[in-house]
Amino acid sequence: MARFRTWVSIALAGVLGASLAGCSSTGGKRAEDAAKAEAAQGRAAVDTPRWTFAMVTHSGDGDTFWDIVQKGAQQAAVKDNIKFLYSHHDEAQQQAQLVDAAIDKKVDGLIVTLAKPGAMKAAVERAVKAGIPVVTVNSGSEKSKEFGALTHIGQDEEIAGEAVGEELNKRGRKKALCVLHEQGNVGHEQRCDGVRESFDGKLVNLYVDGTNMPDTQAAIEARLQTDKSLDSVVTLGAPFADAAVKAKEGAASKAEINTFDLNAKVAQGLKDGTLGFSVDQQPYLQGYEAVDLLWLYHYNADVLGGGQPVLTGPQIITEKDADALADYTKRGTR
Repeated sequence: MARFRTWVSIALAGVLGASLAGCSSTGGKRAEDAAKAEAAQGRAAVDTPRWTFAMVTHSGDGDTFWDIVQKGAQQAAVKDNIKFLYSHHDEAQQQAQLVDAAIDKKVDGLIVTLAKPGAMKAAVERAVKAGIPVVTVNSGSEKSKEFGALTHIGQDEEIAGEAVGEELNKRGRKKALCVLHEQGNVGHEQRCDGVRESFDGKLVNLYVDGTNMPDTQAAIEARLQTDKSLDSVVTLGAPFADAAVKAKEGAASKAEINTFDLNAKVAQGLKDGTLGFSVDQQPYLQGYEAVDLLWLYHYNADVLGGGQPVLTGPQIITEKDADALADYTKRGTR
């Protein structure tokens, strides 16, 4: 818990900016409001050059989590007069090739995920050698600095897992199933390891093919049917929470379903009680702050984090939070 308290602090440029704006004069407030209005209408709030930033992630097709990351990045790009390029592939070698393609385009900044850092190391180092500033997001925080990135934005996955374990303890759970939907993703392993570290009960890993939701549901249902002592299921992504809920129904299980990440369906599940809690890592901030920090680096040589990750989570979300977040999840920013 001491490690959890030490790291769960968020150093965000937007927060600092908002605090300073609150202390500004009336004229400053009017200028700020005008800039916000221009950004909302698709016009830049700055007059800096139109730099090009590329984001390359390990997302598979149809993953709503990355829609939220993109939305944050795109809105920051509008504000900062940035041309934003997005590409993704869930196979690490292909993701690395997309990074190479961005380098060939001579982009002014690169945002990349390191779900499988070994396969991404050479590509990221090539970008740094080419003079392209790199910010890593979401996964691979422990390798970000080593590979030459300016900083990492996201949550510490092991700490997030520890937060889940503590929450399961509070709820009196004794045996939990951790559902890993992408084999080889180091962040997913770290999440389950973190749960195991802080959970007083027993944790069992279940590996599934996250690209096949019917098979994922069937695998969870089969495990719940054969092991009635399971009283909790933890999925590692919002889309998989729904599969777990259906699997619970099919198995006639009483296990509580919990999940990492948040979307509109998860918020509704928290509200109606079909889900116990979720762990929000604020993906909108990951996209928004990555673009903003690259802009700040070009404009003012600013770097956040002091050599440590800039944390956007974890935040435990429960039924009492669901109403307050409903509007944000519906518009796709939480």
